[in-house]
Amino acid sequence: MKIIVISDTHMPRMAKGLPPRLKEELKTADLILHAGDWQTKDVYDELLSYAPVDGVCGNVDGKDLIDQLGYQKILTLDGYRIGLVHGHGKKGTTEGRAIEAFSGEELDLIIFGHSHIPVNKDINGTILFNPGSPTDKRRQTEYSFGIIRIEKSLSVEHVFYKNKR
Repeated sequence: MKIIVISDTHMPRMAKGLPPRLKEELKTADLILHAGDWQTKDVYDELLSYAPVDGVCGNVDGKDLIDQLGYQKILTLDGYRIGLVHGHGKKGTTEGRAIEAFSGEELDLIIFGHSHIPVNKDINGTILFNPGSPTDKRRQTEYSFGIIRIEKSLSVEHVFYKNKR
């Protein structure tokens, strides 16, 4: 199974369309996960033209998306438990809020967004993953998204690129 992981698309404010490098990987996706700050439901609809889509909302998403997706969820994919949250809030760090959102849960992977900072690290046996942003790199040197592969095991990696056009 190949899962594309994105967050913080902020479209159409930060981009008029999905970047070509992302579209290339979307063509072979089995599933697309979005960790919030879509900006509009049009992003959801466009992603749906590639593969099934699931996700959560962030702090800039509207009521229509919030009603449809919510702010937090746990998915079970091929036996792996994956927490999905945007990570926005007032106290602590984005990473800390993402971890706290699933306190008491046994998860293989926590996906979050909000900071636009790519993260891929193991915290006590749980992978903590922020794909970064495919359209709004902020202070990062490159745009990014993630790919999860579930074959005999779970693997997570970033895809980095310099140009979103």
